[in-house]
Amino acid sequence: MVYPLDQYGLLRRAAALDAAISDNELAAAVRRRDLIRLVPGVFVPASAQFDGHEGAQRLHRLKAIAVATVGDADTQTMPLSHASAAAVHGLPLLKPDIEYVHVVSGKKSGGSIQGHRHVHAAPAGEDDIVEVDGILVTTLERTAVDVATSGTFAQALAAFDQALRSDASPEKIAQILADRRRRGVRVARRALKLGDPLAETVAESWSRAQMIEAGLPIPRLQHEFRGRRGTYYSDFDWDERLIGEFDGMVKYGRLRKPGTTIEDCVMQEKRREDDLRALGAIVVRWTWTDLEKGAVVGLLRPWLEKLNLVPSRPIPA
Repeated sequence: MVYPLDQYGLLRRAAALDAAISDNELAAAVRRRDLIRLVPGVFVPASAQFDGHEGAQRLHRLKAIAVATVGDADTQTMPLSHASAAAVHGLPLLKPDIEYVHVVSGKKSGGSIQGHRHVHAAPAGEDDIVEVDGILVTTLERTAVDVATSGTFAQALAAFDQALRSDASPEKIAQILADRRRRGVRVARRALKLGDPLAETVAESWSRAQMIEAGLPIPRLQHEFRGRRGTYYSDFDWDERLIGEFDGMVKYGRLRKPGTTIEDCVMQEKRREDDLRALGAIVVRWTWTDLEKGAVVGLLRPWLEKLNLVPSRPIPA
């Protein structure tokens, strides 16, 4: 069935009825998992693009847009915030809180959970709000701070890494943090000091957070290595002697070119690793499962000790 989707890729009940698609047909499509019901009266066609960690954030983006574009005028004037604003900005996050759609009321009190919305009681001036694709959201800097002050050190570091990678102003972030006087600020300030736009994925940020919290030497990011078959950039390295690489399907997806398969990308990555080893470097790889288990430090520490790679600079407090 061809659905009448709007500019966001959403199917709204009114448009469906206009296209002679009945409520019963919509309900049946949801049961068949052809459609995903985001909020009452708003759907999206099911797709594999909504699978996995990044897929969940893509789906949340559409749910956030659905919430922002339905309801009364008061509802629509509350800008999206936190993980919901991040989703609209296209800002990847580490294990974001996406159970509800987050909005900020602009008031100092009165936060609540209302239906699909988590209303945060916090000031929101004109400088804190921008319009993205016709949707009011908190700015990239404000969004990163809201996320960072609401989560763990790893989540804060990932938020700042990705925000800086998206050209957020570190000065504006620091100023917003300077005006905060609540929980999470100390963790966020520490994470901002260590934020690095060279971190390409949240997995790399989470990896680095585990290293930092364990007191391992801070690695260099995206260092250039000239191998026999080309020039390579490592996820992490220590003095060109030890290389750390996150091994994930997202990376293979980035490497994949038209006409190639994931298997081709795996072989390409193996040749890359062979070239790096030929330069005399030790290469240590890990996966998302290793991050979940907190196993990355255990993989790296023995090699760091064996190679006498001790911390070269203090870890900011």
